[in-house]
Amino acid sequence: MQITLTESPYAARDRGKSWGERGKWPCHWVRCEDAGEPPFVTAYRCRFTLDAGVTVRVHVTADERYELFADGLRVGRGSERGDAENWFFETYDLPFEAGEHVLVARVWSLGAQAAFAQMTVHPGFLLAPDSDEHGALLGTGVAAWEAKRLAGYTFIDPITAWGTGANLIVDGAALDWDALAGGGEGWQPVVVGEVGVDAVRRNETENSHRLRPATLPPMLDVPRQIGTVRLVAAIASTETHAVPIQQRDNLPDEQGQWQALISGQSPLTVPPLTRRRILLDLENYYSAYPEVVTTGGTGGLVRVNWQEALYSDPRRSVKDNRDEIEGKQFVTVWSLKDGIGDTFLPDGGENRTFTTLWWQCGRYVEIVVATASEPLTLERFALRETRYPLEMQSQFQASDARLDDVTALALRTLQMCSHETYMDCPYFEQLMYVGDTRLQVLTTLAITTDDRLPRKALRMFDASRMHSGLTQSRYPTRVKQIIPPFSLWWVAMLHDFALWRDDPAFVRSLLPGARAVLEHWRGLIGSEGLARAPIGWNVTDWVPQWPDGVPPDAYDGVSGLLNWQFALVLTQMAELEAWAGEPELAARDRRTASELADRLNAAFWDETRGLYAEDVAHAHYSEHTQCLALLSGLLTGERQAVVGASLLQAPDLAQTTIYFSHYLFETCRVLHRPDVLLKRLDLWFDLKKNGLKTTVEMPEPTRSDCHAWGAHPLYHFFATLLGIRPGAFGFGSVSIAPQLGSLTAAQGVLAHPRGDLAVSLTRESDGLRAEITLPPTLHGVFEWGGAVWPLKPGRQEIHVT
Repeated sequence: MQITLTESPYAARDRGKSWGERGKWPCHWVRCEDAGEPPFVTAYRCRFTLDAGVTVRVHVTADERYELFADGLRVGRGSERGDAENWFFETYDLPFEAGEHVLVARVWSLGAQAAFAQMTVHPGFLLAPDSDEHGALLGTGVAAWEAKRLAGYTFIDPITAWGTGANLIVDGAALDWDALAGGGEGWQPVVVGEVGVDAVRRNETENSHRLRPATLPPMLDVPRQIGTVRLVAAIASTETHAVPIQQRDNLPDEQGQWQALISGQSPLTVPPLTRRRILLDLENYYSAYPEVVTTGGTGGLVRVNWQEALYSDPRRSVKDNRDEIEGKQFVTVWSLKDGIGDTFLPDGGENRTFTTLWWQCGRYVEIVVATASEPLTLERFALRETRYPLEMQSQFQASDARLDDVTALALRTLQMCSHETYMDCPYFEQLMYVGDTRLQVLTTLAITTDDRLPRKALRMFDASRMHSGLTQSRYPTRVKQIIPPFSLWWVAMLHDFALWRDDPAFVRSLLPGARAVLEHWRGLIGSEGLARAPIGWNVTDWVPQWPDGVPPDAYDGVSGLLNWQFALVLTQMAELEAWAGEPELAARDRRTASELADRLNAAFWDETRGLYAEDVAHAHYSEHTQCLALLSGLLTGERQAVVGASLLQAPDLAQTTIYFSHYLFETCRVLHRPDVLLKRLDLWFDLKKNGLKTTVEMPEPTRSDCHAWGAHPLYHFFATLLGIRPGAFGFGSVSIAPQLGSLTAAQGVLAHPRGDLAVSLTRESDGLRAEITLPPTLHGVFEWGGAVWPLKPGRQEIHVT
């Protein structure tokens, strides 16, 4: 029912109008008069009658969030996250039969208690029919819309999940159970506000939401009856965080009843004056809206809390094997309080459906039930899984079965960190950071032809740019943060997209922003010809010996690592400029990169060690700096060989961790050392052994168990082991240069925009056999052992002896 548009639905109405009238929508924002100050939840309704059946197209948005219901059934959720200049609206085709109907929107605004990624201008709701015929019937500010504030919602601190927004206590006794179907008392006419304005065509606005069509499909919304009940225990108090999970406390006679409820087989009744704690293992990582259906239970409580893992030692963030629960605590790390989640207070009514306004996530769910003098029947407990509908179109297999395990972990992590934006982690922050997102985008481009989320990421970071030219480190967000080297990775992300997707107009539209980023970095170059450390948090990697993840001299001074990153991105920008038909700008970027390299060679090269230092004092060395120097392409062949050998032999270098290992793996490809790549995958191989279902943020003890910057090995399975990479911008040709290392066989299918691209590689006693199938119109080359073979569309077989 949700429709994707590419431009304003009212663009045609602007023809012949003066500048002052262009970009106005036919409907207005409306608000609830008695809503008060955020946080609050409101409902808007419009009752109408149709003489005949019809499908009505409507455009819907709200500040901050909404759910739309047609005759009591949920139509969709929104608005897709953006900012004031990019305020997205969803479009729905709503089929109605003749007769009476009601549209209802549940809208909430949390203000300071909202998620960091949730932007706001001012609270309100807007619904605009596509046609004038239905405008007077359904349009806000035109039709007879009513509103009321909904009681029963209390917002609570999410504790250490600080960026995710408030959790909920939902009081059934205070809820208006008929509101979402348009019933109940207390409805009042809405207050009409400003007219809706089109982001592109409206010339003059004040404190307005500049409206753009939603760019993404609806998020996944699938009911799941999942999980294994691993403990049912009687508890003395609903405060459980300090009570360890112990099998001796389990009530086996009740465990089967709870499992039947969780599996959707039968309801369960909890007697009066009873407290129970249920530990549910979802056996995978999920992002989901909980749904609890109750009957009776006046004065009782159902609490649904979530954790990524249980803690062996919460004071030191130690989790140990995630499959193991005995003796561990279900506790919120750092705060040492009860877990993160929501609480539902039954009112005694029949078949009351409790749910939340925003989803929760993790592997383990703790259900705490407490009854008063009345029994509580749990009619149903279910989860509605939500995420971006990202599925893996590509396929990969290899002779080492451990790579299959990494594929499953990486894919699940990427899925759990893909919603209305990419996210660093779904549990703690739910923010889209540039450094994380570059790797998420690369992995997405390798496994699916759906590039809508990568496009949105590129656009939103461009929208985040400040007067300095730098992007913000994470966006959208109402809490500004600056990580200057992340702005460079945004330029690299644009370079990646230009290679993997054929959309020159889209890439060119972002080039001015990329140039602005590099101009800021040029302004940092001092008299010594090197860029001084920019102001901000210059985090690079969670290296244990680097405070705040910042390399030496990257707060105050001149950092060799940051300068090599600048040089690398200049070379990428030069390629983009040349491709875009700007040879003069390309030459300037190449010249700046070359001059930087000369200065870096003079200030940071250590002839004795054959390495580049981190600092001008030559006191610190890292894998990171060597990788960026090698990837820049600015080293001579002799110097590259020396640095490559020293990088792989020096025992005392600060090592890349999970995130920055992507750049190490890229360097392994340049050095033709897939053996090193496969060896460094031990960290990922150990994840499954440790009971993990997703990739972690950092080496143990890790904060986050689900961090999608750790999904990048999935990209390298295709782009490095199988060697499938764009041979030209737009992926108009392909270069297949596999590096198998110890693998005896590998095969895969990469979802190319022109069709499937299949590669099968088998080591034989006399050499290598390659079977390659290219989609229509795609040509390329195959490289192995220094030899090159041309490739054409269709199937071909190459036998290398």
